[in-house]
Amino acid sequence: MIIDVALVRKLIAEQFPHWTDLPVRPVAVGGNDNRTFHLGDAMTVRLPSAEGYVPSVAKEQRWLPVLAPHLPQPIPTPLGCGKPGAGYPWPWSVNRWLDGSTATHGGITDLTAFAVELADFLTALRAVDTGGEPAAGRHSFWRGAGLHHYDEETRRAIAALDGRVDAAAATAEWEAALAAEWHGPPVWFHGDFANGNLLVRDGQLGGVIDFGTSGVGDPACDLVIAWTFLDARAQAAFRAALGADDATWQRGRGWALWKSLIQLAENAANTKAAREIDVILALGGARLG
Repeated sequence: MIIDVALVRKLIAEQFPHWTDLPVRPVAVGGNDNRTFHLGDAMTVRLPSAEGYVPSVAKEQRWLPVLAPHLPQPIPTPLGCGKPGAGYPWPWSVNRWLDGSTATHGGITDLTAFAVELADFLTALRAVDTGGEPAAGRHSFWRGAGLHHYDEETRRAIAALDGRVDAAAATAEWEAALAAEWHGPPVWFHGDFANGNLLVRDGQLGGVIDFGTSGVGDPACDLVIAWTFLDARAQAAFRAALGADDATWQRGRGWALWKSLIQLAENAANTKAAREIDVILALGGARLG
């Protein structure tokens, strides 16, 4: 399916004619699960790229306004919900545009202070009570649920990468994460708390986007950024500010290992994933919490 500027213009003209005169252009970093476009200077149009991502539309429309007042940084504000049309088969969203640049090490003034800001955001997110809904499940791609949902996939990736990675160490690390079961109360998680979904303004955390895999459950999946973006000092500050216990930290490392393993198995040239696996396994072997 081609999701482009022409399609967005047709959808806007059909369903939001009062915005027809506003220019439409792709955002610089449009994402994979959804395609995102500028609508004028103050709005974005966000369209799921496949059927599996469709549940995120209703979820974000329902819950983002509930979460926003409780969080220290801004998150997307839904302004409209589109219907299938112009040959596009699924619902879609119009959101308020959030200013900021995608988080990179070069754009952050102090990575350790940034890590504490991340922890403060997650702490505030976890504190929002919605009565246990939306419970983790298929809509969150099992983020917030047990790691066992990805056990078979992870073991296949380890087997495929034997010789490229230390298969015995990876298996031990994965099994330790599976054993570190979660017994806490369900809390809100973002589900894809990665640098690509973090906005930086003036060197600091300025916003968080893409709540498509969010939900209520085990928040350990939001710790992945500790191994994929933070250095050792920032990682320690992040963990301390969150107050993550050993079991939660171990599950977080399991989520990070799963993601990096499948990325490397899918693309042998993915050196970033290879480096992340090395970091995770080195810390696991040293038993550094």
